[in-house]
Amino acid sequence: MGLDITVLVVDWDHLERTPAAERLGMLEDAAYPDDDCDDGVGGTDAGVEHGWVRRPDTPWCALYEFFRTLGSFKPHFWAGQAWEDVRDFAEPDLRAALDVFLAGLFWLGPDDADTDTGAEDEPVVGLFPAERDPWHPRLLVVRTPEQVPDLARAWAVAAPLLEDLRAPYAVHAESPGRWTANFEEFAILVRDWGEVVTGASRSGRGLIGLPI
Repeated sequence: MGLDITVLVVDWDHLERTPAAERLGMLEDAAYPDDDCDDGVGGTDAGVEHGWVRRPDTPWCALYEFFRTLGSFKPHFWAGQAWEDVRDFAEPDLRAALDVFLAGLFWLGPDDADTDTGAEDEPVVGLFPAERDPWHPRLLVVRTPEQVPDLARAWAVAAPLLEDLRAPYAVHAESPGRWTANFEEFAILVRDWGEVVTGASRSGRGLIGLPI
C-alpha cells in the first residue's frame, strides 16, 4: 500500500500545552475525526480535494490536501528524486533556494548542497516521544514556527524562477510512467508546498507531516 503523508499547519503553543504522550493522537484525531470517515474524500470535509481543510472544532490546526496525490508520499519522494536529476542544470539562485526549501520538507539532499534550514533535531527532541515507538512510524516533517520562515524566504526566491526549470527538466528529469513524471507535476507539487509554507509562516505556526 505504501506510505502516506498528511500535512498539518499547527499552533505550536496549543501543541506544547498538550501532554507529550497525547500529542500524536491529538493530531491524528484532528486530521481524520471519526465523523469524517465516510465522506468519500479521504477523511476531509466533503468536497475538499485540493487546498486547505479547516474545521471549526480544531481552530488550532489546518490540513492541506495536495493536488491529485491521493495522500500518498510517493509523489513527494519522486519529486525529490527528480530534483536530484535536474538541480545541476538549474540556475544558481534557483538551485540554492530549492535546495533549502526542499531539504526542509521531503528531500534528503546531496552531500554538496548547502541546505541549512535551521531545522536541527534539537528543537523537536521529546516533542513526540511516541514516534520512537515501533508501532508509530517516524513523523515525515516537523518544522517549528522558528524554522518555517527560512523555508518561506527560500520559496519567495524560488517561486518566480521555477518556470526556468521547465526546459532542463524535460531533458534530465522527465520520466513518463512514474509519480511526478514531468515538469508540470513537479511544479504543481512544489507550489502546493509553497502554499503550505507561506500559510504557516504568515500565521506563525509550525508544520507536521503525519505518516497517515
